[in-house]
Amino acid sequence: MNRPPGWKLKAAAAFAAVYLVWGSTYLAIRIGVQKLPPALFAGSRFVAAGVLLAAYARLIGQPWPRGGREWRIIAVVGVLLLVGGNGLVVLGSQWIPSNLTALIVAAAALWLAGFGTLGPQGEPLSRQALVGLLLGLGGVALLLRPSAMLSAEFIWGEAAVLGASLLWAAGSIYGKRQRPATPPLMSAAMQSLVAGSLLCLIGFAIGEAAAWEWSWSASATLGYLVVFGSVAFAAYVWLVHQVSPAALGTYAYVNPAIAVVLGWWLLDERLDDLQLLGMATVLAGVVLVSTAPARVPAPSAQAR
Repeated sequence: MNRPPGWKLKAAAAFAAVYLVWGSTYLAIRIGVQKLPPALFAGSRFVAAGVLLAAYARLIGQPWPRGGREWRIIAVVGVLLLVGGNGLVVLGSQWIPSNLTALIVAAAALWLAGFGTLGPQGEPLSRQALVGLLLGLGGVALLLRPSAMLSAEFIWGEAAVLGASLLWAAGSIYGKRQRPATPPLMSAAMQSLVAGSLLCLIGFAIGEAAAWEWSWSASATLGYLVVFGSVAFAAYVWLVHQVSPAALGTYAYVNPAIAVVLGWWLLDERLDDLQLLGMATVLAGVVLVSTAPARVPAPSAQAR
């Protein structure tokens, strides 16, 4: 395929944004949620990001969603990905370290492979993908095993993040199979606005407004997630249409590695020996799944 001049530099910049920014969001969330209540923290981030993404989408000529079907898909995907997925990550980050959060979230690539086999549009797993799925699940079990730091809050935190990765995978599969007509960037903007509004309503309903405390660190964290998170998402959307799925899937194991390094460097977070083994096992499983060749489903008897 012929590429325009400067394409390699643009692709490298886009990958850098996705790797570094998304890899650092776990650290930013961990810092922010120590000062700001989780639902309002996540909700305000997505409302602001949705406004920025919608403005950019309109600037480049993308139309607004049209029709009840489009808005239904946007609402369902937004709730699954951002309210369920990211919202539960923020909730769990109150109690578990950012490095462990990132590693549990990496399992979303495994759930994607598993959920992708279900239903009439299911795609069978290759032998490599099946091995990677089983290997990754073993790694998740090691990460979630009881440890010396076990407490009720810690268990709730792990459960919330594990649920987040499952909902993220479910939302991704649903969105892919529904094939919405709205352009991806505008769709993402509307998903952010829907999810952010719902999270803010939840936050106000449970009384989080009284717990909101502005501080320099909280403001900086929120601003970083809104601005740079939006840039990274725009870069990801561009890469979806520019590179192979195998190349794009590398973020699923680069992001957690970056999160582990940043958590160790800036928050002094540590992993014990079994957690390190679990990390290596999860990432190996994700690599096998994301690089496995696709298998074409066998034709049905009617098709024959």
